[in-house]
Amino acid sequence: MRHQWRLLLLRPQGLLRSQLHNSTHSSHFQVLSNPNLPTFRSLTSLFHTTISQPNFDSQFTNPITRRFSSEPAIEENDSDHTHIVIADIFAKQSGGVDDIRKELELNNVVVSHELVLRVMGKLESSPEVAKRFFDWVLESDGQRLSSKSYNLMLGILGVNGFVKEFWDLVEVMNKKGYGISKGVQNKVLESFQKDGMGDDVEKLRGVYASGSVDNSVEKATSKVCKIVRSEVWSDDVERRIRELGIGYSSDMVKLVLENVGVEPAKALIFFRWVEESGLFKHDERTYNSVARVLGREDCIDRFWKVVDEMRSKGYEMEEETYVKVLGRFCKRKMIKDAVDLYDFAMAGANKPSVDCCIFLLKKVAVSKQLDMELFSRVLRIYTDSGNVLMNSMLNAVLKSLTSVGRLGECNKVLKAMEEGGFVASGHLQGKIAFQLSSAGKKDKSSELMEYMEASGSNLDHRTWASFIEGYCVAGDYDKASECFQKMVEKEGVSSAGYAFHILVNAYCRKNRAIEACTLLVDLVNVKQFKPRHTTYKELISKLLVQGGFKDAINLLGLMKNQGFPPFVDPFIEYVSKSGTGDDAIIFLKEMTSKRFPATSVVLLTFEAFFKAGRHIEAQNFLSKCPDYIRNHADVLNLFCSMKSRKGSSATNVAA
Repeated sequence: MRHQWRLLLLRPQGLLRSQLHNSTHSSHFQVLSNPNLPTFRSLTSLFHTTISQPNFDSQFTNPITRRFSSEPAIEENDSDHTHIVIADIFAKQSGGVDDIRKELELNNVVVSHELVLRVMGKLESSPEVAKRFFDWVLESDGQRLSSKSYNLMLGILGVNGFVKEFWDLVEVMNKKGYGISKGVQNKVLESFQKDGMGDDVEKLRGVYASGSVDNSVEKATSKVCKIVRSEVWSDDVERRIRELGIGYSSDMVKLVLENVGVEPAKALIFFRWVEESGLFKHDERTYNSVARVLGREDCIDRFWKVVDEMRSKGYEMEEETYVKVLGRFCKRKMIKDAVDLYDFAMAGANKPSVDCCIFLLKKVAVSKQLDMELFSRVLRIYTDSGNVLMNSMLNAVLKSLTSVGRLGECNKVLKAMEEGGFVASGHLQGKIAFQLSSAGKKDKSSELMEYMEASGSNLDHRTWASFIEGYCVAGDYDKASECFQKMVEKEGVSSAGYAFHILVNAYCRKNRAIEACTLLVDLVNVKQFKPRHTTYKELISKLLVQGGFKDAINLLGLMKNQGFPPFVDPFIEYVSKSGTGDDAIIFLKEMTSKRFPATSVVLLTFEAFFKAGRHIEAQNFLSKCPDYIRNHADVLNLFCSMKSRKGSSATNVAA
């Protein structure tokens, strides 16, 4: 055996990737009913040297959700909700194992090791509920309970006065080889001392000091790890580990794998050896532990071999494994492997949440090259599980594309999502239309418009308005006008008011109010278009500022014909400061359908002339007014008062 090991260890490590690839050529994701797995001896022969690499996890903070099967955006709230559901279920005094399992399934609660730890951590103030939950997990699926789970339960019993139950659990843990953690010991000692339980204080100190339960698993783990790390694997290493006479448990194997994980080759050798030697039969937790060790760039083939084997044995990938390995893959820009991992997880019982799908779509979007095949594959994986693509997903991808200057690729993304059954809302269509057109991407904007029309997705008036507004923001007013004309041709004028208002405002800001007026007049006369009242008012105000008095008067007439109330304030201000008496007469006649407007409006106009200090122009205006205006008492009084003030001012100056 010794010589055989030496020969095998000289084989190149590079053989592993090709050999494992050939053994799994069908797919990473097939469940193998009769896996033809190599023996431990043949596997160890492939490791010429051990692989050492810095731990990727210490630098990586995974932004995706920590829960597989719930809505991702509110992770902490979801965790609280799950805790409340479980507390309610186990607060009941009755219910068998199967009844409780059914109730948990109805509430979409999947019990995992991580969930047990989370829930137990929140039930310290509810010891009876915690005990019923712990006992149910122990009876229904004891492998979900670890040394940490037992310690959490032990702490709950100790600080809540369940002394007999506390010592009973200590005895159970001792038989399993589980130690009392330092934190639990300190917390329970403090509680015992506070309650004056001197005998129990001394007993706990004595048990802890004797070492009978003092981290026995951890101590045994430390001994095994020291031997494994000390030298290259050999018959002597195997002999020394056997001589320790240790009984192996899931917790211990998991700890060994974690501690030796910086050398993944050795971790895998130990994983294979401990089962082939008949010392331990691997379960879901230990498979997941070695998968976390191997889930890295330099062990990718070994990783897939192990997880395929894990699934073939009926075990599921844990949340912790998925999150940790996905984080490594993404940090190392291994996006295809990340998608493969997502595919694997979605084919299992513990499916990643929608947030994970969004996370991967964003990662694909910002990769060095936008791989639409990979992007579409993520969508297919998600929808094939019965999920529906949502607006929030496209929104997130658009932000990612924008962040790397790839907004022009959004048409490809939209098409891929619509092929997956996605239907973009009118609001989202408008958002995309605005982003493309405002960025000056005319070709992409036109392509989007053509695609929307060809796909039968009718552009509503808001989407048209978004195109027009975007072109205006980009300063392409001719394209904006062209787009508006196209909108009118296709949709008519009944819903064009908002879009036209945007177009008019843009023209006015660029001192092109007269052009906007010409367009409005043509639309009204030819298409019977009825602009918004606010559009008329803003355009009139800008025309008067930009020297378009005659055009503004023309609009005043159109307003009157379309039933809008007259807009007099800017006209009065204009004629009083810049106009003539003739301009005032034209304005007053145009604003009313009668021969002349009300005397009150005429008086306002006279007052504005006087306020502007244009008395001669006021007299000129008066001379052109009808007789009933010139002889009106209020008009005469106004002019008399103005003459009196003028005379008084002159006298004061002379004095």
